Amino acid sequence: MGIRDRAEQATAAQAVAGPGARLFALRPATAEGLTTRVMFITPGLGDSESRAIFIDPASLAVRGDMTVYGTSGVLPLRTAIDYLHRNLMLGEAGRLYSELAASWLWLLALGGVLMWAWRRTGRLARQAPSNARLRTRNRHGVTGVVIALGLLFLSATGLTWSQWAGGRIDALRGALGWVTPAVTLTLAEAPREGPAAAADPHAHHHGDGASPMPAAPVAPDAVAQLDAVLAASRAAGIDSSFVEIRLPRPGRAWLVREYDRSWPTQVDTITLDPRDLSVTSRADFATFPIVAKLIRWGIDAHMGVLFGLPNQLLMAAIGIGLIAATVYGYRIWWQSRPAPGAVPRSLTLAWLRLSWAWRGGVVLLALAIGWALPMAGLSLLAFWMVDVARWALARRRSALVAAE
Repeated sequence: MGIRDRAEQATAAQAVAGPGARLFALRPATAEGLTTRVMFITPGLGDSESRAIFIDPASLAVRGDMTVYGTSGVLPLRTAIDYLHRNLMLGEAGRLYSELAASWLWLLALGGVLMWAWRRTGRLARQAPSNARLRTRNRHGVTGVVIALGLLFLSATGLTWSQWAGGRIDALRGALGWVTPAVTLTLAEAPREGPAAAADPHAHHHGDGASPMPAAPVAPDAVAQLDAVLAASRAAGIDSSFVEIRLPRPGRAWLVREYDRSWPTQVDTITLDPRDLSVTSRADFATFPIVAKLIRWGIDAHMGVLFGLPNQLLMAAIGIGLIAATVYGYRIWWQSRPAPGAVPRSLTLAWLRLSWAWRGGVVLLALAIGWALPMAGLSLLAFWMVDVARWALARRRSALVAAE
């Protein structure tokens, strides 16, 4: 049985989705025996979600009907995992918590490496790990050093799609010209419309610049052009098997994009004039600035898709190592906890013992980190207020004891 044309496949999916569903995009089957994904916008869907009807391209039989998420189009199980990773399924509060963790991760990793290196010098290096506390400290340090580069990578790439720190990073990229090239859906004589992102590195999480929620129905007779649009895009250099065709609104261009984020990356995007299917704009990955490429590769490696299974195993190993280091860290804290009634260990007191120059340097560093990473800055301020209160109470208690 031969492959039916894409217009028939889209029509079959529309019959299942119903008249209230707005046809948004079509992803042709990537290989023989696989299904075509026809994507719709329906009421009640969340941000970056769409309803996907999976059509057998030969028989037009429906093989699936489910909600997918992001421009990667992940299925419900991965969507749940993605929300858990992004915000612990707690909405905006959970997203801020995730940003807080990413903001501190690189600081803890670098600080841990410096402490480990310091402890391996001088008198501390000659101490034999003869007791449980030293053995735990050694395991914590070695585990942290082994995974430190991975933690720095995860923190840096994770912060790029955070809310506050991500905004700072986007502003810096814009000022330095490190932005990802974009295409435009605007036709020559049509009203102006903002650019559509070509390959937003964070599109898996929140969609891309070409909005997945059209403000108006697709252009009349657009469905009938699907095969011709695919052929025109192939002639224009879109050669990946993983391609998505987004239908145009009236007076707007077709958008055809590659979405293969495994190595070698294929994420070229073009727009086509629906009147003659000529290319009106394009964004080819080969022409991206090197920083935009590095961000693209970094995000994909973070998500475990750049190098497939080896990439995923490495990310899992780093995650397991981080869990182990965290458990060891809490155990160290428990083994080193002060005795009841002992004077609390105050960082404020340690800071006051520094010279004025070092005090000023610490304050300036804290202010710089707080500006660049607002969640780290706010939490550091909260920690400092608690520590000052503990220090003040300890001083008062010591003064009362001395007076007696």
